[in-house]
Amino acid sequence: MPKTRSPLQNRLLCALPAEARARIFPCLEYVPLPLGHVLYESGDALRHVYFPTDAIVSLLYVMENGASAEISVVGNEGLVGIALLMGGDSTTSRAIVQSGGFAYRLPSQQIQDEFARHGDMLRLALRYTQCLITQMAQTAACNRHHSIDQQLCRWLLLSLDRLPDNRLAMTQELIANMLGVRREGVTEAAGRLMRLNAIEYRRGHITVLDRPLLERLSCECYAVVRRETDRILPPASMDLAQTTARTMAQDIAPRIRSPIALTASR
Repeated sequence: MPKTRSPLQNRLLCALPAEARARIFPCLEYVPLPLGHVLYESGDALRHVYFPTDAIVSLLYVMENGASAEISVVGNEGLVGIALLMGGDSTTSRAIVQSGGFAYRLPSQQIQDEFARHGDMLRLALRYTQCLITQMAQTAACNRHHSIDQQLCRWLLLSLDRLPDNRLAMTQELIANMLGVRREGVTEAAGRLMRLNAIEYRRGHITVLDRPLLERLSCECYAVVRRETDRILPPASMDLAQTTARTMAQDIAPRIRSPIALTASR
């Protein structure tokens, strides 16, 4: 568990004014998101929305033959369950934890009540939806027009933006599933990056050794998504999170859920 625990580690929650925080924060529940855990399957009812703090969740489309491809990633910049904003109560995609960590979750009825107020949460969710649309559109273009090497660089950079360090717990097979390509293609692309000393891969962990090199090797798609996210969403205040963590923990008093309990109540 991270030493600092605060809703302010999520950019959307951090951007809420005091009045909205007073309504929402007491209803938040701090939950673990272990690697590989499925938050939703396609068609599942959305009982909660999740605001990751240090976890990353991939949204995937799964075909009838079992093949899958990632359409977007969600980290501490956003929320999982945005379909509730559009009036839906289920999702057409699978949400799976790409990088383990923690999140705050909120009952779906609570966030729908906030949206109905037409206030700050609705405004922030709409802005975040624009970020998601940009990411999805750019991912579709990238998958169609750019090489696996460029796609892998883009994917690694987007993941790094949502993590506190330069190390990812990730297998090449899982990356291949995310990108919708053959594992052999990812193995070859990762091998080329390792020979350039851009990354190191061992025992299911990828360590980025040279981020500037990854940015040079990536296509323009990463920069487009990064610029749009930074333009639209305010940053999470890590200093503020650290200085107020004790107060927030006392106000919210979140329960720590086990993965089993999380699965039973998702």
